Amino acid sequence: MTYTHGHAESVLRSHRTRTAANSCEYVLPYLRPSDRLLDVGAGPGTITADLAGLVRQVVAVEAHDEAARILSAGLAERGVSGVEVLVEDVHDLSLADGEFDVVHAHQVLQHVADPVRALREMARVTRPGGVIAVRDSDYAAFAWYPRLPGLDHWLDLYQTAARANGGEPDAGRRLVAWAHAAGLQHITATSSTWCYATPDSRAAWGGMWADRITGSALARQLLDQRMATPAELEEIAEAWRAWAADPDGWISIPHGELVIRTV
Repeated sequence: MTYTHGHAESVLRSHRTRTAANSCEYVLPYLRPSDRLLDVGAGPGTITADLAGLVRQVVAVEAHDEAARILSAGLAERGVSGVEVLVEDVHDLSLADGEFDVVHAHQVLQHVADPVRALREMARVTRPGGVIAVRDSDYAAFAWYPRLPGLDHWLDLYQTAARANGGEPDAGRRLVAWAHAAGLQHITATSSTWCYATPDSRAAWGGMWADRITGSALARQLLDQRMATPAELEEIAEAWRAWAADPDGWISIPHGELVIRTV
């Protein structure tokens, strides 16, 4: 699996704003203090840290050593102890059948090579009657104003790069289909959005993408694979800055969400 975003400062800056409240509210009513929870693709650990305060035990996994180090450092910065951090492939987890009450994955299935196989593995390690919770954005459904050509170009390039890496950037709309293909039937499907329309939130989102499109793993891929030129990427960065500075600027980031009961 190639993680399209990489781990540049601009990426982590965005991911560190994620909390249980703004990124997995849909699953919070299902959590119990006695639960053992697996957090798949835990990133810098901000959601993980919140979840650790709600359940008995959390095991958090990342795909490789660098990401696991970032996760461990993020948990330590927040004073969270007792979370076990593992390096695992979600397609082939080395964990026992039925080991967890809850398995959670935020913005993971859009990046994996085989989301159906990943869901089967997540189901395997969830006990009967337990819960799988997944949430993924849907890039084709992003909506913004004003409609700047540079942002249309950004979306086209991002979708092309993500698919070249074996991912599916429009994952949100596919979650139900993937779950059914994995043999999972007891599904509650919902959706929710992030919306950025205040000066501060526009500055954070637009500034983050201006930095990411010119200085991250995504930028290197676009240049190395000759999908874009440095001048084109700078034009996209300028479009993000212009959007952020516009007092009428608005963007909605939709997500598909599933809570799946295992049997």
